[in-house]
Amino acid sequence: MKLSLSVVICLSLAWTRAQTSDRPNCYECDEDHFCNCSAKTLHRVPIVPASVLSLDVSFNEIESVTKKDLAAYTALRTLKLQENELSAIHKDAFHSQSKLEELDLSFNKLENISSLWFSSLRSLKHLNILGNRYMTLGAVGLFQFVEDPALRTLRFGNPSIEDVRRNMLNKIRQLDELTFVGGKLSSYESGSFKTAQPIRVVSLSLQGLFQDDPALVSKILRDVSHPETSLTVRDVSLETREPIQSFKEVREGCTRRLTFQNASTTDEGVTHLLEVLDGSPMSYLGLEDIHLVGTGSWEKARWTHFENLHTLFLRNVEIQGFFRFSSMIQLAFLLKHLTKISVVNATVFVIPCSTTYFLQKVEYLDLSQNLLSDITIQESLCNGDCKMRDLHTLNVSHNSLKSLQLVSRLVTRLHRLTSLDVSHNDFLKMPESCSWPASLRFMNLSATKLHRITPCLPVSLTVLDLSQNYLTEFHQHLPSLMELWLTGNRFISLPEGGWFPSLRTLLIQSNTLNVFNKSDLMAFQSLQVLEAGRNNFVCSCDFVEFFTGRIDHLITLRDGHRSYVCDSPFTLRGRAVDNARLSVFECHMILSVSVLCSAIVLVLIAIGVTCYKLHVLWYLQMTLAWLRAKSKPAVRSGGADLCYDAFVSYSQHDAEWVEEILVPKLESSEPPVTLCLHKRDFLPGRWIVDNIIESIESSHRTLFVLSENFVTSEWCRYELDFSHFRIVDEHNDSAVLILLEPIAKETIPKRFCKLRKIMNSTTYLEWPHDEEKREVFWQNLRAALKREHR
Repeated sequence: MKLSLSVVICLSLAWTRAQTSDRPNCYECDEDHFCNCSAKTLHRVPIVPASVLSLDVSFNEIESVTKKDLAAYTALRTLKLQENELSAIHKDAFHSQSKLEELDLSFNKLENISSLWFSSLRSLKHLNILGNRYMTLGAVGLFQFVEDPALRTLRFGNPSIEDVRRNMLNKIRQLDELTFVGGKLSSYESGSFKTAQPIRVVSLSLQGLFQDDPALVSKILRDVSHPETSLTVRDVSLETREPIQSFKEVREGCTRRLTFQNASTTDEGVTHLLEVLDGSPMSYLGLEDIHLVGTGSWEKARWTHFENLHTLFLRNVEIQGFFRFSSMIQLAFLLKHLTKISVVNATVFVIPCSTTYFLQKVEYLDLSQNLLSDITIQESLCNGDCKMRDLHTLNVSHNSLKSLQLVSRLVTRLHRLTSLDVSHNDFLKMPESCSWPASLRFMNLSATKLHRITPCLPVSLTVLDLSQNYLTEFHQHLPSLMELWLTGNRFISLPEGGWFPSLRTLLIQSNTLNVFNKSDLMAFQSLQVLEAGRNNFVCSCDFVEFFTGRIDHLITLRDGHRSYVCDSPFTLRGRAVDNARLSVFECHMILSVSVLCSAIVLVLIAIGVTCYKLHVLWYLQMTLAWLRAKSKPAVRSGGADLCYDAFVSYSQHDAEWVEEILVPKLESSEPPVTLCLHKRDFLPGRWIVDNIIESIESSHRTLFVLSENFVTSEWCRYELDFSHFRIVDEHNDSAVLILLEPIAKETIPKRFCKLRKIMNSTTYLEWPHDEEKREVFWQNLRAALKREHR
């Protein structure tokens, strides 16, 4: 029994360790403690740093979350687990996440949503459980164990959910946003979507329920309709009367903002919807991703009343048979009340002037992403005589306009126009002069392919957007301009600040800026905010010093220091300017080069003086000559190659003694001594050094006649050195010294170290002034010069 228990314990420990070791690591975290571990085919919640604040493990293959998977991450604020294979979550999986604010469990395989998961999530504000497999919600309140839940956003439901009960939102006092998907809902308990205070935004995707169960839809719409609630109905077909009847609840609930998304309808459907909503206090109507079958025949609805409808928003509207629409006069009963109209990406190529006649109250008109051209915009704006006298904002961006001068002429009578957006058109060039309303304050000319700026710009502007063009300079005086956008152009330097005395904000990112300095910024008298990151900065010493030490005292970098990255020099490319480090040599190149050159000159002078003092050149000459001699075939010592008994080295000043006394005495003796004299025996035409080397190598001894004159003789020094080299190489005693006159060793220059050594190690002969001693001198000299085997 004990053995079995031990085995079970060991297997349990091994299983626990295996479970822990099976968890992969993921340390792809940034300095803001965000760990992005998405789309890595993970099967378990990975191990990340304990300091993590945001963890994204979406788009993996995680099947479960255990009690210990998240226990260490107590500071976690955001957890994204969507698009996994989750089918099980431990009841205490989120027990340590009391600071968690956002949890996304959408599009997994969860069949049940447990309120125990949220029992410790007192800070949870955003919960997404869309697209799972649960069939019912509300049997138990999601936050029944949490006092005063902080939840503000809830997304739930799936195409298969069948039952929603009233307890689901129990204890939740107020939601900012509620999203529900339930195309097959069969049971809805009234009051399920009601909270203590009305929900600000509700989005419903009920799909076929409008046709299959209008009564159930009515109950849902009754709960979410409120004057303070913005209601969006998605994925619906409104082609016949029956599904539209449910919208009576919207009217009864006095909903002011209603939006349809991904809907299809007909002329009859539109007419009936307007009739059902007749008298509604609705002030906003939105139509997004709409498919309309019809020709705009809505005459039957002309007697309806929508005096409160001021805003109409249409985006991505597909109209079958659009070209059969001649005008919108049938909607004159609606148009005359509108103050804000947006018709975005609806293939509009013209609005007849007869239609715009009814838009006399319009203050905001957005016709972006359509098919307007220079010809059709003239018709839409009644050739400059438009009745929209209250219009203050006009957006005709993303169309096919070509002439900026034409646009200026068409709007010049709109005396209240303050904002004009003509971006993403193909103007290519700007005319030299234009006429604009004096009220114009904001103009967007971004992405219009402009290469040059002219005085066409209105001087009344306070905000100007010229980003994403091909501009390289800007020299127009705009005294009132407070904000200038130049992002994505080709500026190599900041524009001259003197042109913009009131400018407070400058955006000039993604150009080709190299540097800017204090004087560039100070030229802008009022500049407070700068965005100039993502440029090709040359990290010179002056720029780095200015950027790291002074710029924050002059300006606010709204895009942050991280956006400012070095492009050159190459060693710093990709490094933030804040972290650039340059050497003293790079920062003070001229001074450094001057100091270095001066140091080199001083060193060379010092070397020259040293060489002069130590006679280095002289020694080098001797060495080179000796090496040259060594490269020649050696003369065999004592052999037949020795032509002379002695080579006589003497000073020219001692030639008389050598030629009249030494030579006759030795060469006439018995046996005669053969001597080699440079005056007599050197071959004419040869380099004297070669003669010296050959003569010494061909002589049994080298006889040095020493005197004060010898010491000062250049050639005697050569002969002395070569003789010394021979003594060292052949380890013999080939040098014989005759001292003609007393020479104190202290008086011999230090460079004659060889002579000093020879005089210390070799017995030398002194020329006696007493004639009686001269015979002994000659005998000793003959003995010193005598060759063996002769």
